[in-house]
Amino acid sequence: MPAPLFTHALVPVSSPKDAKATMRAIRPYLESAGGDLTVVNVIEKAGGAPDKASVEQREAYAREIFDSARDALADSELTLTTEIRYGTDVAETIIETAHELDASAIVFTPRGGSRWLRLLTGDVALSLVSESDLPVIALPDHD
Repeated sequence: MPAPLFTHALVPVSSPKDAKATMRAIRPYLESAGGDLTVVNVIEKAGGAPDKASVEQREAYAREIFDSARDALADSELTLTTEIRYGTDVAETIIETAHELDASAIVFTPRGGSRWLRLLTGDVALSLVSESDLPVIALPDHD
């Protein structure tokens, strides 16, 4: 029998606002299942091209993201751990991290944006759903 989906959720987040929305969405599921979560922020490497910001700046921003996630769950009993990862392919890095941490599922709230923007920039959510061999759960953001 497979493990319940919310035993250990890997939760990729990209901004403090995203972290807050995702924690709000996932909290009832984790509390109901008695699960825990790892919040991950992937620092995308340019693969030979100059990076947009220094690694130090991006790591500082990741810590802001993690603080936002912790604040959103401050009054809960949930166990939250954090991971900063680096990779040229964000979706692939998330999937690899999920395997390394033995996650039961990858859980996120989809970010807004037009189809045109997603076409130009790539869609991490689509890549997660189409490439992952682990369950991928997209939760609605009821902001």
